[in-house]
Amino acid sequence: MGVLSRPEELPALLRLKLAAGRIRRQIPPQEHWAFAYDMLQRVSRSFALVIQQLGPELRNAVCVFYLVLRALDTVEDDTAIPNEVKLPILRDFYRHIYNPDWLFSCGANDYRVLMDNFRQVSTAFLELGEGYQKAIEEITRRMGAGMAKFICTEVETIDDYDEYCHYVAGLVGYGLSRLFHATGTEDLAPDHLSNSMGLFLQKTNIIRDYLEDINEIPRCRMFWPREIWSKYVDKLEDLKYEENSEKAVQCLNDMVTNALIHAQDCLQYMSALKDNSNFRFCAIPQIMAIGTCAICYNNVKVFRGVVKMRRGLTARVIDETKSISDVYSAFYEFSSLLESKVCSGVWMQRKTESSLAYI
Repeated sequence: MGVLSRPEELPALLRLKLAAGRIRRQIPPQEHWAFAYDMLQRVSRSFALVIQQLGPELRNAVCVFYLVLRALDTVEDDTAIPNEVKLPILRDFYRHIYNPDWLFSCGANDYRVLMDNFRQVSTAFLELGEGYQKAIEEITRRMGAGMAKFICTEVETIDDYDEYCHYVAGLVGYGLSRLFHATGTEDLAPDHLSNSMGLFLQKTNIIRDYLEDINEIPRCRMFWPREIWSKYVDKLEDLKYEENSEKAVQCLNDMVTNALIHAQDCLQYMSALKDNSNFRFCAIPQIMAIGTCAICYNNVKVFRGVVKMRRGLTARVIDETKSISDVYSAFYEFSSLLESKVCSGVWMQRKTESSLAYI
């Protein structure tokens, strides 16, 4: 079924495939660039899709930026690395990106391939302009220090949650704003708006990936804040059990509501962008984030399997997002879906309470 059940999405899917082919033909021929773009596709298909919106020079810088941070994240996530080894690597990672001879093998599958061949990423990094290099170095340094801090710190409060998301995603927003500014096409955005751009995406991913993360062996660290989930269950893993479905959905809605506080800042950030390719690069993931929030809200399937936007719908978002008015329209549509789910949930709660009054 898939596309056949939604034929209106087929043209967008075809145009997306053609655009991806055009981009592949524009990749620099050197081995390190071929590796970088192949690895980008392997470790983040969604990011590889939106990076197509950028001009060649900025596209290369953002590709390298993403792979550097993905490698840093691979070190953070590998539970087999003792903390006494991991912490210095996280703190010094920004130095290693300048050294094509540096090697630290860790992670699994495609992530291990990235780490085992990190010299290719370093080689590409060293070909970037100085402005791009300095921006990537600064964010890598700050992110590595923040990750090192949270290796030994649990996410207890909402403030902890915001701080962790700042280190792993808000700083990405900072970095992208600096890369945009380095091209001369954009004013440097205020840090609080850049931070919200990252936090909205990160919190959406943390919400959507609950089941995958909680079931991972060995168990990865979970970043749902205790201040939220402890209102509903004794242990975070209890949310996945069917007998806790009602409380799980209430907790989920609490998490989605927390993520949505960043939406207004995101709209303000995007409305100030001048270059259309930069705008589309930023706008497409934000639309997908609010769409994912709308799909997840009040949806117990988050605790049963994979919940995400259809590929065809994603293709339409990429194809149809041309201006800030398109973003406003998409945010309005998904906000309306959220509102209908909120109203439906309130109505069901009142109906249940009314029924209980007669027992």
